[in-house]
Amino acid sequence: MARKSIAKRLFRGIAWVFVTLVVLFLSVLLLFRYVNPPTSAFMLSYSLTNPHKDLKQQWVSLSDVSPWMPLAVVASEDQRFPDHWGVDFAAIRKALAEYHAGEGLRGASTITQQTAKNLFLWNGRSFVRKTLEAGLALAVDGLWPKRRILEVYLNIAEFGPGIYGVEAASRVYFGISASQLSANQSARLAAVLPNPNVLSIASPSPYVRDRVFWIRGQMDQLSGLQYLKGL
Repeated sequence: MARKSIAKRLFRGIAWVFVTLVVLFLSVLLLFRYVNPPTSAFMLSYSLTNPHKDLKQQWVSLSDVSPWMPLAVVASEDQRFPDHWGVDFAAIRKALAEYHAGEGLRGASTITQQTAKNLFLWNGRSFVRKTLEAGLALAVDGLWPKRRILEVYLNIAEFGPGIYGVEAASRVYFGISASQLSANQSARLAAVLPNPNVLSIASPSPYVRDRVFWIRGQMDQLSGLQYLKGL
């Protein structure tokens, strides 16, 4: 009986800690719906691993970003962004089907998942991290409106080594503010998001130039700036 009592108390203690952590995390998420995050897990990691290098990032509201930029990232990264609940299960099923058919395993992360990963997690392809990413994305989508998700994503996404957020990227690569970005410049920024430490905005490779051309075509197919008007 004593062992059962100890086990029961231990279980209750673990359950209490788990519930407390969940409530605390949801409170932080709710806070970040209204308050801009002071940093992100990826920015902290960069600062810790590159203590003698500057990190460039400047927060800017979505209303002060050229509307071409959110359209470019949606066209490039997540065309079902307005419709899914943070995780695109249809895209995941398609990616798994292609993998089982002998094709390479491609990513199926939504913009919401990338936002959750950049804000709270670490880089990598482990099952544990992907599971956490999916759970966080569902919570983010449940607590934040789509425009807020886009705003946070565009402010914490990495566009090159030590360059985070669309405002810093616009100034470094084009010498203008994010509000002045053209459709083509927005597509160039979006083109490197899959791997900003390898793909270059300043010196685009043929692959990056092809991606820019493809993204511009997708932006047009999505009805241009009308596509995100309802968010």
